[in-house]
Formats: sequence, C-alpha cells, structure tokens
Amino acid sequence: MSRIAIIAALPGELKPLVAANGSAWQRSEPNLWTGALAGHDAVAIAGGIGAAAASRAVAQVLSHRPDALISYGWAGAITCAVKPPDAFAISEVIDHVSGEHFVTRLPGNIRLVTLDHVAGVNEKRPLAEKHRAVLVDMEAAAIGRLAAQHGMAFYCFKGISDGYTDRLPDLNSFISEGRLRMPAFVAHAALRPIYWPSLVRLGKHSTEAATNLVQSLSKSLPTNL
Repeated sequence: MSRIAIIAALPGELKPLVAANGSAWQRSEPNLWTGALAGHDAVAIAGGIGAAAASRAVAQVLSHRPDALISYGWAGAITCAVKPPDAFAISEVIDHVSGEHFVTRLPGNIRLVTLDHVAGVNEKRPLAEKHRAVLVDMEAAAIGRLAAQHGMAFYCFKGISDGYTDRLPDLNSFISEGRLRMPAFVAHAALRPIYWPSLVRLGKHSTEAATNLVQSLSKSLPTNL
C-alpha cells in the first residue's frame, strides 16, 4: 500500500478531510492526523503559512516514509476565470521568485503560482499574465521542490478562498513564523468596516472550499501513485 503525505497550512483546510471518513483518521499530534484515503495510508499536517513552514512540515512527515507529497489547501483567484469556492486539481506549480516549474502527476492545464507573501489585489492580474496561472498560494512550490529532491510523486489540490476582485486587509504584517496572529488581525480589521463584506465572504468561501477540496482529492487522486 502506498503512503501519502498531505501538507496544508492551516487546520481549517484539513478539517472536512479528517472528519469525512469518521474513524479512518486519528489525531496523533496537535496539527497532525494519520489515517487512510483512496486506498493509501495517509498522514495530514497543518504546518503553517509560507515556504519555510511547509518545508518544516515535510521534514516532520518524512518519518512516515511517504511515496507522494500533496500540497493541499486554500488559494486565491488571480483571474475571473475561476471563482470561490471551487476546488481544483493543479497540473503545474510555478515559483514566482525562482522561476522554477513543478509539474504534478495530475492531468489538465490548471496552473498555480507560489509567492513569498500574500498577494494584494493589484498584484493578481500581473501574476496571471506573467505565468498564465489562475491561482496563487504561498506553499506549493516549496512542497514540489522537496518532492523532487526526495524522488517522490507530487500532487497539488487547491480550493479558492478569495476571488479575483476581493479587497482584503494586508495580512502580511500579521504573519509571523508561519502563523497568523489572529487577535491582532481581528483588532485591525474591526476598525476598518470597508473590509467587513469581503471578510464575511472569505469566511464563507473558505469553509465551502475546504469541503470541495475533499471531493476534488477523492475524485482525482489515483490509486496507483
């Protein structure tokens, strides 16, 4: 039986997945679960935001000897061609900083670009045009790079949490060591009602996208890795 490691940034991205199969998943550490999925032994971890956090998460799950790494979780739309809360199997991941391309073992032509920060609304169109991508995240390229280095299969599944035109507060100043400083962010947003409608949509779409991710993963992950 093959083993897969599912790497997410936040526990909310994994919540519907580890709850979907009932007792098939067990929580062995605060942000790590073990179980089974689509005929594979599986480990799932919410390792934090950004490339460094994703790299630490991969290092943590290597003891489970996975045959494949799966980048999994929320992403932002950078074109109006895709909308929240849809979820997609990603065919190619591009590192915006290094220019590296990481091709997954999934069919299709859905491209995602990885940034080293949360993309602002004015960055989205240039990113889409430069990379011919439709989604943006902060972790997938790091996971693709580590999969290549360790000779493992690479897969990527992303659900859209925020739309192309959504204007959200700048999250970058509230991310520290891979974690979102939620109390500080909430206090900041509470004083800026211009963002409230977008934040309400973000919460709703994130929940729905996490549920749609389970269906995308179950449908598209092959039995033979």
